[in-house]
Amino acid sequence: MITIAAIRAVADLGGDPVVPKHCREAAVAMILLQGESSFEMMFILRARKEGDPWSGQMALPGGHREPQDSTLAETAARETWEETGLDLAERGEFLGSLTGVRANPRSGIDLMVVPQVFELQVRPSQLTPNHEVQKVLWGDVTDMYAGVSRTDASFPEFNRQGTFPGFKVDDQVVWGLTFRMLNDLFDAVRR
Repeated sequence: MITIAAIRAVADLGGDPVVPKHCREAAVAMILLQGESSFEMMFILRARKEGDPWSGQMALPGGHREPQDSTLAETAARETWEETGLDLAERGEFLGSLTGVRANPRSGIDLMVVPQVFELQVRPSQLTPNHEVQKVLWGDVTDMYAGVSRTDASFPEFNRQGTFPGFKVDDQVVWGLTFRMLNDLFDAVRR
């Protein structure tokens, strides 16, 4: 079974990981909410935007590190605020960082994305997504971890051939880079 305590045990509070010099740095926020009968993670459905390689896809809030961000946790918190209106500095507890995942360098994007884990005590009553976000969704972490929400889907709208593994969240599918980050988290918890 997966719990906040299990995730806390694998999250590293030791600071930012070493990112290869030629990679751009980015961070995403894995925002967890464990209730009495549910364990959820916040996702965003990205708005469609020309030139954005992740346009229209499910994602975790996040983005590129900016010069004013002293840590990747600050990057994730700033981006979450900008994209959803959720103030993690005020409403969340930082649990630590996970291992970074490289975005597909074959696509011309050499980017290291490092998940930053936060816990909320209460689900926000109102979020204010910006122009980058079509909507905010909450996925069942227990179902993802157990494989209950696991699915295979095709994405011709993203010029992808074949089917890809993912997790069903409402009427959307979390796949690709975000799916890899979730599986890395789940594998670390299982060890």
